[in-house]
Order: sequence, then structure tokens, then C-alpha cells
Amino acid sequence: MTIRKAVIPVAGWGTRFLPASKATPKEALPLIDRPVIQFAVEEAVAAGISEVILVTSRGKEAIERYFEPSPELEAFLEWKGDSARLEQIRALSSLASIRSVVQHEQLGLGHAVLTAKALVGDETFAVFLPDDIIDAPTPAIQQLLDVHQRTGGSVLAVLRVPREEISRYGIVGGEECGPRTYRVRRLVEKPKAADAPSDLAIIGRYVLSPKVFEALERAKPGAVGEIQLTDGIDGLLEEEEVYALEFEGELLDAGTPLGLLKASVRTALKRPDLAEEFGSWLREQVARLE
Repeated sequence: MTIRKAVIPVAGWGTRFLPASKATPKEALPLIDRPVIQFAVEEAVAAGISEVILVTSRGKEAIERYFEPSPELEAFLEWKGDSARLEQIRALSSLASIRSVVQHEQLGLGHAVLTAKALVGDETFAVFLPDDIIDAPTPAIQQLLDVHQRTGGSVLAVLRVPREEISRYGIVGGEECGPRTYRVRRLVEKPKAADAPSDLAIIGRYVLSPKVFEALERAKPGAVGEIQLTDGIDGLLEEEEVYALEFEGELLDAGTPLGLLKASVRTALKRPDLAEEFGSWLREQVARLE
């Protein structure tokens, strides 16, 4: 079955990026010259996904506008003769069908995904957390879709993390059933290292059965009133098989100021138009530190 829809939650406050995120959604902050959200949308499109559902909130209108046509800007670039930038701008509005739904209260990632239920319908769908940018020769979500095609089950992207970082993630437990692939038996949200079933941490890519919505509706809010997506997936385990894939690629965490800075440096060093000059400048800065 072809997966047509992707859900991208973008409703959070972005407090780690205050004060900038007071005026600019953190998903619209640039990784060099592209907003973070664009990387997620482009990865979805590269895997054949044609409809993107943004779970948004008040003040995040700039994200939706970014993917809309801009006749005035296009006319200016055409008058200027800047065909390269004109092509870039026009391509944005034709990347995918972008729809949005408002999450009126930030009640956890599970609640955000549940908010998209009416637009997803009775279809298996993908979920992207745009803070997690994955640099991979084969798009990370495509790697998950390949496992879904083979198994028919929901699939989670996972990454091995150091023991001291386990408490920052949702962790899966299960048994290996193929190359870098695991049949999930248990999920624990941010456990202590001693209580974790493994060192396989869930990263922001999912392929989920629509039955996860029923599980999320049954899930009880935690101590701070939030519904976690891991709780919904844990409920899904009672009815269907869930798999985890240790994806191939490099994770760039753009969810903190330091992470966004690192991701920008990494991305710049891979761009032909920036790598040489920026690399030279960067070596000078490192030499000064030494």
C-alpha cells in the first residue's frame, strides 16, 4: 500500500529558542538558507508522500505561508532575471499538498498526532518530528516505508544512544528479526538507564497504522497532563506488530540552539557553494582556539 500522508507536529512553544521563537516559529528558523521544516517536507516528498498535514497553533501562520505561492516575489525575481531563485520559490508551492489542523492546547506529541485524525482518515501514515534532520543517501522515512512494505506493521526509527543519554528518549525493547530491524515488544518513555530495555532510542520518524488513533484515545494523560505518542504505540502493540529500524544516516538535532548551530556547520561543509570558503574560515577559527 502506498503511504500518501505525513503528519508534522509544529504546534510547540519552542521555548529553547526564546526570545527568537516569540516572533518566529522554531520550525521556520533557518538551517543556512532553508527553514528546518523544509527538510522534513522534502524528505516526505522524496519518499513519494504527496500530502503533508501540519499540526499547528496560533502564531505559526508563517510556516503555512512559506509553502504558499508568492506572486509579488516571483514577479520581482522574474523582472530581475534571477531564474535560479525564481525556480526555487516556485518549487516550494508545488512540493506537496499542504494542509493544517490547529492543536488548541499543547498536550503532548500523542495529542498532536491525534489532532490530525480527521485529515489522516483510515490510512497508514508517516510522522515527522522536524527537529530531527536525518542526512542519509536513502531518505530515512523511505527506509521505514521499505520495512512496512515487507512486514505490514508500523515502524519506528531508532538509534543507539550512550547510556548517559537514555533518559532523554523513548526506548524500545524487542528482538532482532532482520538486518538492523527489531520486532518491538515494549516501549518506555524516558527511563532511567538501569530500567531501560535497551539502548535503542526512538528518533523522529514513524510509519503508523491508523489504529494508533484508537490507542491514543484510550491513553491516559501523564503527570503533567500530556498524552505521549509512545503510550499510543504501546497500546497498538496489543493489536498489531510494531517494528523498529536502526536507520542508516546521520542525525542532525536541530531542536536546540547548539544543535541547530552544529547542523548548520555540518550542512555548510557539504554544500559545494559554501564548503571551500566556509571550511577555510572554520579552520582559522579552530586554530585561534588552539
